[in-house]
Amino acid sequence: MPILQHTPSRDREAVEAVRRYARPLAEGACDDADLIALLAGSRYALLGEASHGTEDFYRERAGITKRLIAGHGFAAVAVEADWPDALRVDRYVRGEPGDASAREALADFQRFPTWMWRNRVVAEFVEWLREHNAALPAERRCGFYGIDLYSLFTSMQAVLAYLDRTDLQAARRARERYACFDHFHQDSQAYAYAARFGLSASCEDEVVTQLQELVAARGRSAGRDTGVDATARFQAEQNARLVRNAEAYYRTMFSGRVSSWNLRDRHMLEMLEALQDYLAAGRPEPPRLAVWAHNSHLGDARATEMGDSGEWNLGQLLRERHGDAAALLGFSTHHGTVTAASDWDAPHEKKRVRPGLEASYESLFHQIGIARFRLILRGNDELARALAAPRLQRAIGVIYRPETERQSHYFLTCLPRQFDAVVHIDQTYAIEPLDRSEPRTEGEAPETYPSGV
Repeated sequence: MPILQHTPSRDREAVEAVRRYARPLAEGACDDADLIALLAGSRYALLGEASHGTEDFYRERAGITKRLIAGHGFAAVAVEADWPDALRVDRYVRGEPGDASAREALADFQRFPTWMWRNRVVAEFVEWLREHNAALPAERRCGFYGIDLYSLFTSMQAVLAYLDRTDLQAARRARERYACFDHFHQDSQAYAYAARFGLSASCEDEVVTQLQELVAARGRSAGRDTGVDATARFQAEQNARLVRNAEAYYRTMFSGRVSSWNLRDRHMLEMLEALQDYLAAGRPEPPRLAVWAHNSHLGDARATEMGDSGEWNLGQLLRERHGDAAALLGFSTHHGTVTAASDWDAPHEKKRVRPGLEASYESLFHQIGIARFRLILRGNDELARALAAPRLQRAIGVIYRPETERQSHYFLTCLPRQFDAVVHIDQTYAIEPLDRSEPRTEGEAPETYPSGV
C-alpha cells in the first residue's frame, strides 16, 4: 500500500467531506441515534480503541455497550483478555457468590499490562453490569468473556479442575497429555523457544486430542446435562480450545509476526463463534455480542498495510463470514496523554501523545475543528471517494515510544474500507489504573505479547 501524495486539493476535498458528515458528540457516542442503530442492528458490534491506555476510549465504549445491552438485548461482552481471567468477572456480574466488588472480581488480571482491564472505567462498567443483571432472570443476564490466548497454563489447570470434579478417568488422561509441558515450569516462552528450534518435541498432538475428547464427551451428554453442568462443560471446553490454540501460537512465535498474529486472531474468531453457539441455546434469535479490542484487531485488515503483508484480523474474518452482521467501529485521537510502558514488563507511565503526523487521519480530523465527532462510513459513497487515498493511522498498544513514533506506531490504511464508523476525540486522557505499580510478569507471556496490541 504505497504512500500517495496528498495534494492541497485532495486534502481540501477530504476535509470538506468529513466536515459535512461529522456529527458532534456533546453528550457522548452512546447518545448518537444513528451510530447506535448501526451497531444494534448487528450480531457482532466490534468496538475498537486506538490505544490500550486512553480513558476516553474506554468510557465511550462502555457507554455504547450499556445502550446495546439495556436497550437492544445484547447477550455478552467479549474482550481482548483471556478466558479464565474474564470468567471471574462473568461470575460476579451474574450475581454468583464470591467477590464483594468489581475490584475483587478483576483481581485475576495479574499479567502485564494489568491496566488494560484493572482500571477505573472497567470497574465501573462491571458494577453497572452486575446491577443491570440483578433485575433479570438468569437466562437473560449479560455475560463478560475473554477471547485472547495467553493463559496457556492457567487454562490447563482449569480443564484439570473441571475433570477432577466430573470424571476422574478423563482427568488422569488429561494430566498425562498436559504433562508434555511439565519441564517448561509454566513458562510459555520457554516452550515457544524449545518447540521452534527443535530443542523439544511439540505438544501439538496432546492438546488437540484433549480438546477432541471434551467435545466428544459433550456430544455423548447432549440432552442430559443440567444448565449448571452444561455451563461448566462449556467453560472447560473453551479453556481446552485456548490451550490448543495457545500451543500453536507459541510454537510459531519465533517464526515471524504474521503467522503468530494470524493464529491469535483466528483464535478470537473461534472463541466468539463457540460463545455465540453456546448462548444461542434456547433463544428464539441468535444472541448479539459486543466485542472490545484494539483497532488493529477489529478494523478490516484488508484495508491496511497489515493486509498487504499477509496478516488478517478478527474484523476481516467476521466480515468475510457474516457480512454486515458485523459492525466495525474505530476510534482515533490527535493528541493528549496515555497510560503505557516504555518496554515489556516496565512500569506504566502517563505519557504525552504527540499531535498526529501530517498525512494521517488524526491530522485530517484535527482540521475539522470539532472536539468529538463521529462519522458513519458504511454506505456513504461521497466519504468513500474523498477518503479513498491511503493515509497514516496511529496505533498505540501497551508500549508507546514517541521518539520512534512513525516507525513504531503508524501504518497505512484506507479508513472507509477499514471501519463502518469512526469516533474521533481530538484531545484524550490517560486511563487511571486500579494498581499504582505494574507487577512483574512470571511464567505465562504478557497480554498482547509480542505485538503490543
